[in-house]
Amino acid sequence: MMKRSSNACAIRQATFRFGLIYWVGVFIFSSILWGIVGTDPIESAIGKLLHYALCSVITAGISALLFRLHERLVETRSSENALPLLVAASFILSLAAAPAWAALGYAVYTLCVWPQPAVFDWKDFGYDTAYGAALFFGWSCLFITLVFGFELHDRELRLAAVREEALTAQMRALRYQVNPHFLFNTLNSIAGLIEEGSATRAERMVLSLSTFLRTTLSLDPMHDVSLADELALQEEYLQIERERFSDRMAFSIDMPEDVRSALVPSLILQPLIENAIKHGVGATVGKVEIALRARREANRLWVTVENDMPIEDDGKKPAGMGVGLRNVAERLHARFQGDSSFSSGPVAPGRYRAFIELPWRLA
Repeated sequence: MMKRSSNACAIRQATFRFGLIYWVGVFIFSSILWGIVGTDPIESAIGKLLHYALCSVITAGISALLFRLHERLVETRSSENALPLLVAASFILSLAAAPAWAALGYAVYTLCVWPQPAVFDWKDFGYDTAYGAALFFGWSCLFITLVFGFELHDRELRLAAVREEALTAQMRALRYQVNPHFLFNTLNSIAGLIEEGSATRAERMVLSLSTFLRTTLSLDPMHDVSLADELALQEEYLQIERERFSDRMAFSIDMPEDVRSALVPSLILQPLIENAIKHGVGATVGKVEIALRARREANRLWVTVENDMPIEDDGKKPAGMGVGLRNVAERLHARFQGDSSFSSGPVAPGRYRAFIELPWRLA
């Protein structure tokens, strides 16, 4: 209701402005036209101004009726179906108001020539009526265009809001795919520690998991974070995994200090590091290096996560590896709409790399 009231107020303001422009244009046009046929535009200016001022009240009434009719019509049909009816109503209202134009013109003429008698001519009255109908119909069509312009703008705003809500929902769905996947892997790790008899380490891991989940669940998936904050979150995650792989996992970070303030989607690195640990550290018996590098290239941010990984006999990715990578690709596409890229794959025997390219933005 408040939105409709706001639109009605905006339409009234626009109608006043366009009405003023319209009648000024009619005044200038008629002055030029009557000047061509021999009437002094200066002498007739006061009469025309009075005539047009009176008739502008009629156009205001026509506009109010058309606006009310438009409101009624769009309640039961689409705007496209309402348009022909509005045009027809404009034509009828213009014909009905045309005699008033001619009558007011004759009244103003009578006033201007007083005390001399005014000569009434039915032929001139008919021409003036037709001219008034044309002016009223022209204004009515302009007013309908104005109303539909506001309606189109309002529709675009609603559509943009719906798209934003849909994008937000999509981003939330993709973001929250991270937590169950990570939680499943972490619980398996805790179960493994318990089976090994490392109850104390398992307890520390549960506490670290609780802290990490509390932090990540409070993040807004539509809100970007600095790369430094994202790395701080991943350090919390690595603290969990170090309880199990501290003797076999080496994690290194290589990036200039200024790159740490670049903006990235929250938890965008989580699936990449998780995959590196699960399919790299967890699938080998030796020491595994995970290297995270980031740098700025022109107006782009490049981030890579590289890790050692055992070579499969058939050269394919290990089972389950594509879930996290697909999540990253879909989140980037939903967030940047083609202004980002993601790729992953082997870069050397036993070496795997995931690469993210984003627009350069600072926190």
